[in-house]
Amino acid sequence: MRYRFIDHTADVAFEAFGNSLEELIENATYAFYEAFVYTEKLDENRELDVNVDADSPDYLLYNWLNYLLFAFDTEFFGGKKVEFVKVEEDGILKATGKIKVGTLRPEIVKVEPKAVTLHDFVVEKKNGGWYAYVVIDI
Repeated sequence: MRYRFIDHTADVAFEAFGNSLEELIENATYAFYEAFVYTEKLDENRELDVNVDADSPDYLLYNWLNYLLFAFDTEFFGGKKVEFVKVEEDGILKATGKIKVGTLRPEIVKVEPKAVTLHDFVVEKKNGGWYAYVVIDI
């Protein structure tokens, strides 16, 4: 299982899973776009390069998702396919990646995300892999 949505009273919540931190970020990316975009209607006519850093895995994912939200809001980008995610550690964690994206149109957007929250936000090693719980304000 890559991710699953969790019932939440007023926001969008999901759990993401991965065998590595890279795979966790990739699966969280798919969950993010699946929650807010009819991805089957989205053209893949552009690429989004993502570069974020942080001092811990939880803030790395948090910063990554905020970058996706920023591109959603300012460039009207919706993602369909993650080309790659790479995480390196050199005193600080750095994540880079490339996502095939298309330009959002009103009929493609399910609901608009407002903010990635830190409410109950978790990234941890669990059962031999990585686990994340994310709540996004809508």
